[in-house]
Amino acid sequence: MMYLIMLLGLLIVAYFNGSQAENAFSQYWEEHISIPHPPHWLAAKASPLSSHQSAVYMKLIEKNELASHLPSFCKQANVACSTNALVKKTMDCTTLPPIAQWNDDKLKYELVPSETPLSIASQGGLPYFRESMVKEGGFMPIPDLRDPMSYKSFLPRSLVSKIPFSFAQIQDLKKIFGVMDESKMDEYIQETLDVCERSPFRGEQSTCVTSAEDLIDFIVNKLGHHVQEWSTENIEGSYENVTIGAVKLIHGNLSEPPALCHSLPFPFQVYYCHVLQKVKVYAVDIHARKKEKENHVIMACHYNTSTWNPNHLAFKLLGFGPGLIEVCHWINENGVVWTKKT
Repeated sequence: MMYLIMLLGLLIVAYFNGSQAENAFSQYWEEHISIPHPPHWLAAKASPLSSHQSAVYMKLIEKNELASHLPSFCKQANVACSTNALVKKTMDCTTLPPIAQWNDDKLKYELVPSETPLSIASQGGLPYFRESMVKEGGFMPIPDLRDPMSYKSFLPRSLVSKIPFSFAQIQDLKKIFGVMDESKMDEYIQETLDVCERSPFRGEQSTCVTSAEDLIDFIVNKLGHHVQEWSTENIEGSYENVTIGAVKLIHGNLSEPPALCHSLPFPFQVYYCHVLQKVKVYAVDIHARKKEKENHVIMACHYNTSTWNPNHLAFKLLGFGPGLIEVCHWINENGVVWTKKT
């Protein structure tokens, strides 16, 4: 009986800690963004740690003693410290196959053979395509829309500032989270740091944000307080040749660049956000055949590709070079596009 009472007490504390964290995030949002409330899926990524818990873990990191408290930290902070847990959480609850190799190749396009035929690329879904290929009533092979670590939360800004976030300190970072060399998590960390430390191309403004507050600050700094956010509804249609439904232009002003934020695989929530010139944004309804379900997905089309790498996967798939065509792609799960409110 006493055990049940203690368990109930822990559950109540965890519930209120999560509620307080989400409320703190919502308050920061409302102080900076004109939209009354953050989208539920984004608010749910607020750190569940209380201010007291954050202070305790900050001291442990400063003393290099977090490793001995790693299980409790990972559970309370809702972050990924085990590659086994990662595989279990992302794969056991879905009927989809493993993450498509073509999604991985978005970050490794120099390894893809030149002039890869669309018929071959579409076997894993098309990660890049032309605007004219998305027409109501047409068909489109959709890639994997999943975030491979969709469940993880942000860490509090005060805590994440104590965690190394660079290739130069990668061993210290991996030690904090108990990451083994050559594990899947090790691969994720290296891929994310590579993206975050890559120099932006001409005309691009980019950064990696490691806290909810940093995300909001970046958007306000680039677009102002009066913004709208757009995100893909779910992962339905992944790996399917879907039927295209209604296609709606939601941002067509090429002189007002939007901000695109992509969720990156990492022990805690990290977003790669960038502002790009000459981008149109569409909302597209797609109809999945297997489950006869509909998805409302966001599509971004880049009209200035003149500064892109000539070896970019998009050009290899579509057969053109930089500046010759527009390039479109879907916004994956947990990704978000921000536009100025008109």
